[in-house]
Amino acid sequence: MNNDESVPIDLNTNESNDQQTKIDLEKKIKDSKTNLDVKTQLNPPDELSTDELKILLEKERQNLIICDERLKHSLADYQNLERKTKSDIENGINAKIDKFMVSFLQIYDDLVRAKNVLANEKINVEGLEGILRNMDSLLRQYNIVSIDALGEIFDPNLHEAISVIEDETLDEDTITKEIRKGYISHNRVIRPAIVEISKKPKFVKLDSEENG
Repeated sequence: MNNDESVPIDLNTNESNDQQTKIDLEKKIKDSKTNLDVKTQLNPPDELSTDELKILLEKERQNLIICDERLKHSLADYQNLERKTKSDIENGINAKIDKFMVSFLQIYDDLVRAKNVLANEKINVEGLEGILRNMDSLLRQYNIVSIDALGEIFDPNLHEAISVIEDETLDEDTITKEIRKGYISHNRVIRPAIVEISKKPKFVKLDSEENG
């Protein structure tokens, strides 16, 4: 009889203990990530419950997403910096080349003027013409081309007007004279063309009104 009576007492105790264990486990599962980290450090993964492992796995998945996003941002920042650095270097080099070519073009202009003066004086200019041909070849080699001007409509991005004439037969802002050639290098204007442009006479309209 004593043995039969002792069994329910032990079962009740075990049930009570199991219930308490369940409550404690639920509390641990709902606890903060910090507590879970501590528990994970104290207990190897194979000693954690299935629920705890799921929470741990979800946490690591979130960490992986965060790391992936940070990596993408870092890579994008690096690529932007690389592009900016490359662009800055290219712009710096181009600025130096443009500055040199502008000086080169000034010498070229002087030689052209000298050739024209000598030719007008009936002096042999074959030597100068040979030099100018070599300079033209050098300009083409570096993709430096002259800007179309004479007869074109004035474009402030390409031309610089320093004088105006009135001509009723021409469209407004037609370039009537090229005073100095302009040049473009790789779609960049390194020297605008200096030109003269036309304007319609203002009195033409008044005269026509009076005749009418």
